[in-house]
Amino acid sequence: MTTADPLDNTGKPIIDSDINREATPLAMGSGHVNPNRALDPGLVYDATPQDYVNLLCSMNFTEEQFKTIARSSANHNCSDPSADLNYPSFIALYSNEGNYTWLEQKFRRTVTNVGQGAATYKAKIKAPKNSKVSVSPQTLVYKNKNEKQSYTLTIRYIGPNWNYGSITWVEENGNHTVRSPIVISPIIDLW
Repeated sequence: MTTADPLDNTGKPIIDSDINREATPLAMGSGHVNPNRALDPGLVYDATPQDYVNLLCSMNFTEEQFKTIARSSANHNCSDPSADLNYPSFIALYSNEGNYTWLEQKFRRTVTNVGQGAATYKAKIKAPKNSKVSVSPQTLVYKNKNEKQSYTLTIRYIGPNWNYGSITWVEENGNHTVRSPIVISPIIDLW
């Protein structure tokens, strides 16, 4: 996902053929898979099965809905519910109802260096329209392979504003770029 190309083979934005306009992350995900870059991604976002259970627990599903999504009838541990999955994408949701004011959402992520050894990455932000995005720290310094570093991404936005941007971690020597989409979207009721 973090090594996908958001551009087509001509270097232009990927087009959503249903609407004949530039595709959004909700239509194309992170972009076209780049198998060569995927073999050497630089950084990875790890998540365990329990992390996904914690996400489902935070969504207040009924037991039946939970079991349908998890495809398991086993008892699940909901002692640590968390809507902030360590996933390489970000979506800030807002309600379509009411008066629109500035909203803020924070995300915490941990990335593991799977490169050859010591590495330094700097954040490059492309903020969605009508939003402000900040990241702390702005530089991740790894001394060793398999070392983990955490960061916080904060999105300030005003609804209604359906738009998207990205955060890209760029390695100081230019060997790796690790891109994650950022989306601002209205809440959609799936049930």
